[in-house]
Amino acid sequence: MNEHDIRSFVEALRAGKVGADEAIDRLRRLPFEDIGFAKIDHHRALRQGYPEVVFARGKTPKQVVEIVRGMLRANSSHNILITRANRAIFSRVKRLVGAASRKKRAARPEFHELSGAITIERNHLVAGKGLILVVTAGTSDIPAAEEALVTARAMGNRAEAIYDVGVAGLHRLIEHRHKLAEARVIICVAGMEGALPSVVAGMVAAPVIAVPTSTGYGSSFGGMTALLAMLNSCASNVSVVNIDNGFGAGCVASVINHL
Repeated sequence: MNEHDIRSFVEALRAGKVGADEAIDRLRRLPFEDIGFAKIDHHRALRQGYPEVVFARGKTPKQVVEIVRGMLRANSSHNILITRANRAIFSRVKRLVGAASRKKRAARPEFHELSGAITIERNHLVAGKGLILVVTAGTSDIPAAEEALVTARAMGNRAEAIYDVGVAGLHRLIEHRHKLAEARVIICVAGMEGALPSVVAGMVAAPVIAVPTSTGYGSSFGGMTALLAMLNSCASNVSVVNIDNGFGAGCVASVINHL
């Protein structure tokens, strides 16, 4: 629930469009709803500007569905994002959203295969001030990049991607210099030796959020080499998130883009 939802609820209550019983039922779930195995934070959008996100890994399909059911029941207008899911979870969520859409607000669930993200699009509002550009060093880095891209879009930003422009062929990156200059925030995703964020940051004035990935051969140590290289970047406009953490990068980019 965000400020717009609360304002609409208060106005509907004042106008008599919402009865006392329905009002009490809605207020009962504020600021969070306890469903036993999880506590759904309905006020996160009000506090932080974006809603709670469901991390699916480690949860059963039934648990994910019950959390999403609670979020849909809250009658909020925000988009719903589920990360690190699979097709089994998507199938269950799709059935739930289809049933809910027939009763109330239409929603369109979508499964993003490479990142495992599920989005339930409930509004198309773009409130971010500019472009968030997601850039990858290689094709193998796309899963983390897609997670960042999906997250940024779900949080109300215009976001685009440029894939496979790593340091093994910098002429591929130079081709996109005008798009790099246009971006308000750049998310740079790279594995191997993690060199691309330093190169990109040296070309732009925008903040660059570096995402190390676990892509690489043995001495990449599951992304540790890229992580340490990015932390040691000589470019002063680089900040770094955790290995494969496209979601975290998308969130930070969204916060910056809404300032």
